[in-house]
Amino acid sequence: MDRIPISQDIAGCLQLAGLSQDDLVPLLRQCEATRSRLRDDLAAEPGSLAPLAIARRRDDLAALEQIARDWRQRFRRVVLFGTGGSALSARTLAALASDDGPELCVPDNLDPDLMTAVLAPDQLSHTGFLLISKSGSTGETLAQALTAVSAVREHLGRDGMAGRFLAITEPGEGPLRRLAADIGAPVLDYDPNIGGRFSVLSLVGMLPAMILGLDAAAVRDGAHAVLDHALETIDSPPAVGAAMQVALLRKGLSQSVLLAYSGRLKPFARWYRQLWAESLGKNGQGTTPIDALGPVDQHSQLQLYLDGPRDKQFTVLTLDQAGRGPIIDAALAKSLEQDYLAGRTIGDLIAAMQTATAETLEKHGRPVRRLTAATLDEVTLGALFMHFMLETLFAADLVGVSAFGQPAVEESKVLARQYLRDSAP
Repeated sequence: MDRIPISQDIAGCLQLAGLSQDDLVPLLRQCEATRSRLRDDLAAEPGSLAPLAIARRRDDLAALEQIARDWRQRFRRVVLFGTGGSALSARTLAALASDDGPELCVPDNLDPDLMTAVLAPDQLSHTGFLLISKSGSTGETLAQALTAVSAVREHLGRDGMAGRFLAITEPGEGPLRRLAADIGAPVLDYDPNIGGRFSVLSLVGMLPAMILGLDAAAVRDGAHAVLDHALETIDSPPAVGAAMQVALLRKGLSQSVLLAYSGRLKPFARWYRQLWAESLGKNGQGTTPIDALGPVDQHSQLQLYLDGPRDKQFTVLTLDQAGRGPIIDAALAKSLEQDYLAGRTIGDLIAAMQTATAETLEKHGRPVRRLTAATLDEVTLGALFMHFMLETLFAADLVGVSAFGQPAVEESKVLARQYLRDSAP
């Protein structure tokens, strides 16, 4: 496909920050070098950019669809154990799912009460477990997997284990792969060239999406369209978005708010938060990403955005909402002297609010980038995934850090394991 389902407008954003398109020229020249490198590397060594290259693949989807069809038939509930990108990818895609497929449960924040509920005996007979860890040694995921194995054995017996677990982990002798061998569970290979927060277009995101009945090829179609356009165009939206964010950072706007106007985009905003924070927050660089949801956060955050510190830049992500949803009874609205609501749909109200919020931010001198899409479907979501992955890669080069890896996080993981060893029961 060659249609890009999202559009970007930054003109007002630059003006409010005292910038012009000319101020972006040096940054876009740097982005041009990044674009050339990405294009050359994808042509010569696609493995080094596997998170992007996989948008062009379709050959792996048939095998995943067989697994997905089997799981849809056998399970009413699918529990995905993973954390970070391994969980946020599935959560984001699941927001598009209908009620026809299995329920997806993603207890990605380790919590004893939540895990007790997830492993309730009356739920186990109709539940399948996806175990996802790139390294195979993620402590949270292993703890969840081990307790799930024990619960299934206790309540369903050893025969109940068959076909109920599936692991996704990179090749090697990691603990998760060894656990899968012990319980006779199949293992799918996690591409070692793809980091967790960049894994959404891989089987990590695609298999759960397909189990829920979504069109994985359409997700990749949207991503592929954005990728090809960005590789062919000097001033593509991801490059311009990265240049804008870095230019605003240099003006002291060190917090980046993504305000999304759709409940189904709430997990996407959290996915973006991890991608941006973990990729750019290195060597004293980066902006702090803030995820917000409209219209609810107009009541919880907008006061701060409008009248608090002038240290924030805004991306308002909107959909065409007008005319959608239930209609407000005109007579009832008028009886309450709320004529402006009479005969309106819920979508009409949201459409007015998302426009009004962006304009109010601008009137208060807050720089606002507008990203818009007609609708939210698999193609649009794939395009959004690729846009922000590319924007992150461009921005990383502009601030002089590698977008991959998260070395500072490893210290906390090592220390937590040591505490557990020192206090072994």
